Amino acid sequence: MGLNSKRILVTGGAGFLGSHLCERLVSEGHDVLCVDNYFTGRRGNIAHLIDNPHFELLRHDVTFPLYVEVDEIYNLACPASPVHYQFDPVQTTKTSVIGAVNMLGLAKRVRAKVLQASTSEVYGDPEVHPQPESYRGNVNPLGPRACYDEGKRAAETLFFDYHRQHKVRVKVVRIFNTYGPRMHPNDGRVVSNFIVQALRGEPITLYGDGMQTRAFCFVTDMIEGFVRLMATDESVTGPINIGNPHEMTVKELAERVIRLTGARSDLRYLPLPQDDPTQRCPDITLARKVLNWEPTVAIDDGLAQTIAYFRGIIEE
Repeated sequence: MGLNSKRILVTGGAGFLGSHLCERLVSEGHDVLCVDNYFTGRRGNIAHLIDNPHFELLRHDVTFPLYVEVDEIYNLACPASPVHYQFDPVQTTKTSVIGAVNMLGLAKRVRAKVLQASTSEVYGDPEVHPQPESYRGNVNPLGPRACYDEGKRAAETLFFDYHRQHKVRVKVVRIFNTYGPRMHPNDGRVVSNFIVQALRGEPITLYGDGMQTRAFCFVTDMIEGFVRLMATDESVTGPINIGNPHEMTVKELAERVIRLTGARSDLRYLPLPQDDPTQRCPDITLARKVLNWEPTVAIDDGLAQTIAYFRGIIEE
């Protein structure tokens, strides 16, 4: 290990975001322990890292304690798309809540810094737009999305209680819509759905009138935000929104995907799922000020890279 290299644990490290984070940390010379139970993560996402002497892979479920020696923890373990987190909602809540308890307990024991991957879903179907970190949200605690929304809200509570009660060094990032290579092709999110449908020449499915808005951040920009937040001094705990403030309608995204893939897909409209937010866009004033961060990858450039990735796995 180099003088400045750290031992870093990434939970959910074989997932979409986790694999990109592991890649980034290994490239900087850190020793990375990737932990995943492969519920939504895939070995293929980190296959290119397995022979790297700075990378270690452990199959483990964060709802069980983990006893390792590390300097930093990125807690990303949790299914993050409605298709996956609603498959076993009880386990989703346990992963968020018990997983947070276990990672915070580990951080307390070994005096590690710990970053929690929280979510814009803590804002629910927002009545404030765009959403600043001070907005307390409009979440339905009884609906089908609550296992994820409330699980992540409870995890944030635990992080700040461990910080106040046990002086654990915590960082909380609220992630907005992210896309890029290694997204799960069946995760039900709009970017992957639209690209897969376009590449297969199928109609593109829009829910409601397609006028609901989202703001899409490319994965490398998101990882840059994580790394910058982890590097801040102890006074910076978050929560900090990381996402792209450039808002677009879901219909506009579908039209871009059709143009960039050269597909001839039609648009097909289906009813809107329960509690699906009509607007979602981050206020990133805090990220700009505290982290000197903002997204740099243009949507068409990011979509082109994502389309190339899906083309590769669909044609295999």
